[in-house]
Amino acid sequence: MIIRPRRLRKTPAIRAMVRETDLSVKDFIAPLFVKPGKGLKDPIKSMPGQYQFSLDMLVKEVKELWTLGILSVILFGLPDKKDSMGSRSWAEDGIVQLAIQVIKKHVPDMLVVTDVCLCEYTDHGHCGLIKHNEVDNDATLDLLAMQAVSHARAGADIVAPSDMMDGRVEAIRNALDANNYQNTGILSYAVKYASAFYGPFRDAADSAPQYGDRKGYQMDPANALEALKEARLDLEEGADMIMVKPALPYLDIIRRVREISEVPLAAYNVSGEYAMLKAAQIKGWIDGEKAMLEMLLCIKRAGADIILTYFAKEAAITLQS
Repeated sequence: MIIRPRRLRKTPAIRAMVRETDLSVKDFIAPLFVKPGKGLKDPIKSMPGQYQFSLDMLVKEVKELWTLGILSVILFGLPDKKDSMGSRSWAEDGIVQLAIQVIKKHVPDMLVVTDVCLCEYTDHGHCGLIKHNEVDNDATLDLLAMQAVSHARAGADIVAPSDMMDGRVEAIRNALDANNYQNTGILSYAVKYASAFYGPFRDAADSAPQYGDRKGYQMDPANALEALKEARLDLEEGADMIMVKPALPYLDIIRRVREISEVPLAAYNVSGEYAMLKAAQIKGWIDGEKAMLEMLLCIKRAGADIILTYFAKEAAITLQS
């Protein structure tokens, strides 16, 4: 007897009935870049279709995302000035703090996640304080906690530390609780690799390190067991959700982290993944729409519940058509 799995692939209706993984607009968090100014929607050259928004234009974008069924955004700020401590990251009138307030005023039900890190705000571009030419892990924790509390005070629903300092989830949780923000969640970049796929983001956020690299605090791409250790540590420290970043080259890591975690798991479909597909699409080398949906579906199939992706808007439009 011949076993015939093809019977369950014969028609669109059969394929839909037995499909194991479904992709939904509600799975997406849309990353947004916000900057000082007015009337600005500046294209990001290395990320076609992505922009840096001033606050007024940010509101228009968020309203459009909401009408498409996208329920969550994550904010990255380009400050008006930088210093060695990244002090604009926790200022009450900082660009992200103002963006949170504007979004909550105009689209109050939009879930606002904020990136918590110093790299966009420091003049040296590293994710923490520099002492003796190295990032000082423990001295950085208080600053990250201050930044997270300032975001919560402005109205953020979830803070997302991406710095990869040891102990930062516990420091942020303690600071939030001490300031009566017990209900503010933490989505931890628990498993963040020192990846070459971040290049376009560093253009978008003006966050490239001015010297050296981040291999001393972000993870070695060769390591998998270390990812499980990092995930467990952040869960023990109080993370409500955890993330793997990047997504596409690390589908095996997403699966392994999924197997040890009982909290929602996010994956970041990063700028380099986006830029590669867009470049191939522009060249006519690939069907961009089909490849986009396949990419996102595979990230979810690997185990991600939530996908941070620059394709959020485009995918939402495609899924609804």
